[in-house]
Amino acid sequence: MAKTFGLVADIGGTNVRFAAVDLQAPQPEIDSLRFLSTRGHPDIVSAAKAYLRDAGLHAPPRAVVFAVAGPVENNEIHLTNAGWRISAEELREGLGAPYARLVNDFEAVAQAVPHLQEHDLAAIGPSPRFDPHGDGTIAIVGPGTGLGVAGLVNACDAHIALVTEGGHAAFAPTDELEMRVVEILMRKFGRVSAERILSGPGLLNLYGAMAEIEDFTPDDRTPESITQIARSEPSSFEAKVFARFCAILGSAAGDIALTMGARQGVLIAGGILPDATELLAASNFRERFEDKARFRDYMRAIPTSLILQPHAGLIGAASILLQACGNATR
Repeated sequence: MAKTFGLVADIGGTNVRFAAVDLQAPQPEIDSLRFLSTRGHPDIVSAAKAYLRDAGLHAPPRAVVFAVAGPVENNEIHLTNAGWRISAEELREGLGAPYARLVNDFEAVAQAVPHLQEHDLAAIGPSPRFDPHGDGTIAIVGPGTGLGVAGLVNACDAHIALVTEGGHAAFAPTDELEMRVVEILMRKFGRVSAERILSGPGLLNLYGAMAEIEDFTPDDRTPESITQIARSEPSSFEAKVFARFCAILGSAAGDIALTMGARQGVLIAGGILPDATELLAASNFRERFEDKARFRDYMRAIPTSLILQPHAGLIGAASILLQACGNATR
């Protein structure tokens, strides 16, 4: 890595991923990738310094772009799960970087889209081919710890990210079972957002609600164990729950496509589904995505794909960093 480098990070409640960026590269490329535990460091500057030492990067980074899970206001954020309050000013002072910026994690994923390769994507269902470079609007939906929603507008070789908190929009049931799921979750949460179902914790909520509806005695599960059992035991209750999760995601993704006018495509990101690509592809996701009554033909023309690239957030942060340093090619 050259002496002049940039630093990017993708910060979650449990772990933070760091990488270095070559500022001379024409395209965003990440190097020296490391995972650090948030609990092992009192603040983000301490974690970043530990990364720089471990990666053998002794000079201060020229620029810093960190992606964070949540809304960024005035270039700062309080990460409740990690107990960290992060600001761009703190990063500039603590790391000696002339430039620092915080971005929403799904803004970073959106900015990665033009740099994704064909092998980074898997088509979901019988949908048209996705073109990340065509003019128009792309929606990104990501069930993980929460439900991330963002957009990307491609126009005249410019890429403009749409930062949203769409995961907190209200959940819309489509049949009797889902209406009963809403009733059960309303007793627990009051208002039921899409994130209450379409996320890791949401998968557990759906599992518990469907168990109550079907008089099934639930086991002590995690989102990971539900997904694993669904893959290995197709006739299991967990497989039934996961299939419903995918179907609900299809409906929600279709609603987001309509709301954004995302005729260029809808991409699915997040930490849950890349480990269950086959289940998602075989589910009713695409059928529910297209099931928009008079707009079925409109929906049928919209591509849907799953992002397989595990470091899309870092690639997007690197793209933002290169643009800030003035030497990115579009």
